[in-house]
Parts: sequence; structure tokens; C-alpha cells
Amino acid sequence: MTPAAVEPIAHAPSYYAATAGAIPERPPLQGHADADVCIVGAGYTGLSTALHLAEAGLRVVVLEAARVGWGASGRNGGQIVHSYSRDLDVIEQRHGAAQVQALGAMAFEGGAIIRERVARYGIDCDLKDGLLFAALTGKQLKQLEAHKTLWERYGHQQLELLDAAATRAAVASGRYQGALLDRSGGHFHPLKLALGEAAALESLGGVIHERSKVTAIERGAKPTVRTATGDVSASYVVVAGNAYLGDLEPRLAATSMPCGTQIIATEPLGERWKEVIPADFCVEDCNFLLDYFRLSADRRLLFGGGVVYGARDLSDITASLLPSLLRVFPQLAGVRIDYAWTGNFLLTLSRLPQVGRLDHNIFYSQGCSGHGVTFTHLIGRLLGELIQGQAERFSAFEQLPHLPFPGGRLLRVPMAAMGAWYYGLRDRLGF
Repeated sequence: MTPAAVEPIAHAPSYYAATAGAIPERPPLQGHADADVCIVGAGYTGLSTALHLAEAGLRVVVLEAARVGWGASGRNGGQIVHSYSRDLDVIEQRHGAAQVQALGAMAFEGGAIIRERVARYGIDCDLKDGLLFAALTGKQLKQLEAHKTLWERYGHQQLELLDAAATRAAVASGRYQGALLDRSGGHFHPLKLALGEAAALESLGGVIHERSKVTAIERGAKPTVRTATGDVSASYVVVAGNAYLGDLEPRLAATSMPCGTQIIATEPLGERWKEVIPADFCVEDCNFLLDYFRLSADRRLLFGGGVVYGARDLSDITASLLPSLLRVFPQLAGVRIDYAWTGNFLLTLSRLPQVGRLDHNIFYSQGCSGHGVTFTHLIGRLLGELIQGQAERFSAFEQLPHLPFPGGRLLRVPMAAMGAWYYGLRDRLGF
């Protein structure tokens, strides 16, 4: 066994890691193992898939290069936001009525799966109800009205438009002209959710090996997944590494781009929390380069935003985000920032997820494009259905095209950054 195989790996220095409680360590894979399904990655996609399969009685082994929830699943904004990074109207325009009907029927399922998991397994992850989409301009408010009509067309009836006064009563900022309240949205502690799902999987006999980076996947009637210290033979393999997959499967890396996003957490606000988000909803604005924020269980303000194309780490996360926080909540001038962290998500050119098959028994899902909390839970169910012989719902996503970035891997970062600059300028000018 090499020294690297047992070297401790720490979670990002986030508020979530500091408040997750005791985080168990799972041993690296040693030697040979057999399974019905081997899953690469112990984030939400891998855990959701594994849990659905274990509930159906299949033997599942999950291999994680770092720790459970180490990537985006343990660092994200912790918001339950329905649908996809490109919404149903865009999907209909690009892919037609049949495609949007299939995807629309599943657009609100991921959030329901999260709530089912929390209830069934008693996962303590600080789950709270309510999400506000906040409009900074009259044009954005009109877009929210259309958004409400669109989602209601697909059966989602827990939406309410708020005028400026009602929005101000919910979130104490003068920046917003109105909002759309989604009562079935919500927020939670993302690392606690991942750890709770991992524990649920293990309670059903599933096995997780941390510090077990996959070095190769060998095709065949029964694929073999190799690490530096062992291997797993399985009837099926699911590749669920997302932004942290690296070059394990070059075909997947060619149509996606890791991007970084940042979050800061203030000191506990005490009773001042009522002067910030008195409704205790989570909030995201309607800009292309959006701000998103919420209160934690101990009444800190968690504030995120910004995108770093190519996943380059910022030298000073607080300096990048604090001005935006104070534009929204000038009443917090002088507030102490206790935590600042970054994490990667995987962007696709279409902003729609990429799912499919590398072989007849090797499947993958990636590229939620910043909208992964609910989709990862949905696709875990669909991968479970596929492996058990029901391919119809998985195929609805599999049919979406996987577009290469113009200019290939060399130019994808500068070209994406130029596009973001353009849309950011439109946000600032109110277009």
C-alpha cells in the first residue's frame, strides 16, 4: 500500500465542514471486491444512485477519491431549486414538445426525493421550507410572472408572486421590485445531507471506500474498476465524478468545463437575523451572474455568487463577495466573516445535464451547470431504474445533445468568460 493511499484528506474549510459533527472515515479499498454495481464518486449523484439500488437489494460499492461529500455536494449553497439550469421553455424551443413533456414531468421530482430521504432515514440536515426568486428590475419581475405560468403548466402549484412590499417583508433589502415564492423549495446543510445519505446506504449493506481514486475502468462483460490499492468487478459501473472526475474518461471531459463558485459565512447574527431575512427563506436573484443567500441554523448569513471559469481558486474570496453582500444588506456593514470557501461545479455548453453510456454496462451523469442539488437526486433514481431494466425516463435525458465548447478545451475558458462578461454587463445595465 502506498503512503498516498492512506494520507488524510480534509474537507474544504467551510462552515459546513465545521458544523457537520463527527465525520466518519471510511477505509480505502484494499484488494479485490465484487459487486452488482460499482459507483465512482460519493457525491449526491453517486449516493443517490447507490441508495436507490441498495433499497432494491443490489450489492453496491462506492469508490471516492477524497471523502463523502468532499466536492460540490458538501460545499454548495444548500438550496432546493426545481427544474434545470435551462428551464422548460428553453428546452421546448430547442428540443420540441415531446422532449419537454418528458423532462417537465420530472422537473420537480428531485426536491421530493430529498424530502423523502430526509424523512425515511431521519437525516438531520437543518431542512427548512421556502425559496424566493428575487427580481431586481421590472423586466425580471415580468419574467417571474411568466416563470410561474410555465411551472404551473407542468403541475407545480406552490408558487406565489410577491410585490415589492411583500418581498421586503420577507427579505430586508431595498434592491428587489418583487419576487416569486416557491413554498416547495427550501434550504438545508448540504454536507449533513450527504453524510446522512451515506449512512443510510451503509445501513442497507452498501459499502463506501474513501481515499480510493479510480485510475482505470476496464470494459468487458463484467467491468473492472481499478484503484492504486485494489479493484472492483461489477455487472454495472456508474461514473459520477462530475467536476472532480479529471481525465479518467477523456470523452466526458471534452464536452464540459469545471467552474468555481464561492460562499462566505458571517458571524452568528443573533436576533439581528430578523433584520436580514425575517421569513427565513433562501433567496437567489434573477441575474445571469446571480447572488444566492440564506440563513444557517445558527443564524449566520451564508452568501454566495460569482463564477470562476476553469475552476481557478480566488486569492481572497471574502474580498470578492463582501461588496455584493453589503449591496444587498448595507445594514450588515462591519459584520465579521468567519468562513470563506470555494468549490467546483461542471458546466456544459447547453447548460443542460449530460447523461449517457460509455458502454452497454457503464453509465454516467455530469454537468448540472450549477443546478445540481435536485437533479443529482433525480438522476440517481433514473440510473437505478435503468440498471433494473427500465430505461425510458433515463433515455429522455440521454437524448439531449452533448455539445463541444467552440475552440475545444484550449479556448473554452476565455470564451465562456467573455460570454459571462457580456451577460454580466446586461445585468448591471438592467437589460
